[in-house]
Amino acid sequence: MKRKQNIRWNTMKILVIGFLSVIVLGAVLLWLPVSNEKPISFLDALFTSTTSVCVTGLVTVVPKYQFTIMGKIILLILIQIGGLGIIACITAFFMLLKRKITVKERIVIQEAYNMNSLGGLVGMVRRILFGTVVVEGIGAVFYAIQFSRDYGLVKGIWYGVFHSVSAFCNAGIDILGEDSLARYVTNPLINITTMMLIILGGIGFTVWYDVIDNGKKIWYREIPKKWCFTRLKLHSKIAIVTTLILLIAGTLLNFVLEYRNPETIENLNTGQKIMASAFQAVTTRTAGFSTFQQSGMHEETGFLNIILMFIGGSPGGTAGGLKTTTFALLFLAFHTMLRGGHDIECFQRKVAEDSLRVAFVTFMLALGIYVTGTTVIAVIEPDTISLQKIMYETASAMATVGLTQDLTTHLRVGSKIVLMILMYAGRVGPMTIALLFAGKVNLQEKMRTLPTEKIMIG
Repeated sequence: MKRKQNIRWNTMKILVIGFLSVIVLGAVLLWLPVSNEKPISFLDALFTSTTSVCVTGLVTVVPKYQFTIMGKIILLILIQIGGLGIIACITAFFMLLKRKITVKERIVIQEAYNMNSLGGLVGMVRRILFGTVVVEGIGAVFYAIQFSRDYGLVKGIWYGVFHSVSAFCNAGIDILGEDSLARYVTNPLINITTMMLIILGGIGFTVWYDVIDNGKKIWYREIPKKWCFTRLKLHSKIAIVTTLILLIAGTLLNFVLEYRNPETIENLNTGQKIMASAFQAVTTRTAGFSTFQQSGMHEETGFLNIILMFIGGSPGGTAGGLKTTTFALLFLAFHTMLRGGHDIECFQRKVAEDSLRVAFVTFMLALGIYVTGTTVIAVIEPDTISLQKIMYETASAMATVGLTQDLTTHLRVGSKIVLMILMYAGRVGPMTIALLFAGKVNLQEKMRTLPTEKIMIG
């Protein structure tokens, strides 16, 4: 038991120190003259490295004009490492060297991905890497079709690769200019490609392969077609259903709330308004691209998007935030208590009590980090900046989204440091929390029997 606890703590240390090391190294590389068209402060280089590794997208400089081709390549590598995660990248490096993965290293992989057994772990990482290359490659082709028309063949292909990686990794960093994808707000190819990459990256690799494995069984007629959903694992069902509900609700609410807003979507036709609203709902899944100016939104729409950003994407993928499954589990617990139930049930399955405990702790810690970060920045910044703009910025940072209401570049040094801490906490937070509480479990403490006593609630 103690050996397993030590491995969990070691895994947590690898994640925390690994991400921090890559951020510092990336900052040094982005600070070098060869990476820049014009001088850059180390703080801005560190901020850019942090936002890349934490796949956030908030920037204090405009990457298109600030960085040389070398700097942009470094950005791309940092985004890819941040999206895949330290453990997957280290495993991939060992595979390239044809080095055998030891049992201890397999246990680290098991703990990092919260798997139940050691069987097939290396194969799973290999499938993740292969799937990533395939999806990013397809995305790059679709992007290149449009970008080649706009920027020429060579630059179009390069832009296609960069933005495909950025979208799939839910980074939201672009090298097009200062307005993200706003010029393509009416372009179905760019919008649909970006949305599909964000969703596929944010839904989680475990869901991918659960769906694929189920699809194979249907193809080979091992199970009937009507079982295509029912035979999925509970995690996959919750992730898919919650994601669909949030995307549909987000699209409808963005459409209704912004329909008459001339600063966002009023000047678009109905079809284009729906597409822009859907894009906004998808990009809050922690991607960070935008097709209209975020500062132009109504306050109620901004608050809606803060909630969507805070929830984020699904675990086991490239997204950040509280996570869809955590949100769903808390809602199910709330619904169970309202109807006077005891066990949390979903899709004819009982949810383990340990899962609820971890979900609740994750929520409270995420909320605490968010409120603390918002309060500190509100104290640092002048009263002329509205609290909602600060809330939007901190939610975007902590959930590793990258959307901003034109605030990031105007913040003081202290506020930028707070944002970096929030981005870092958001990237390693949920996984680290799970490992932390798993490592703290003590068998004797679990078996201890104490007197039970009720307290007054409400």
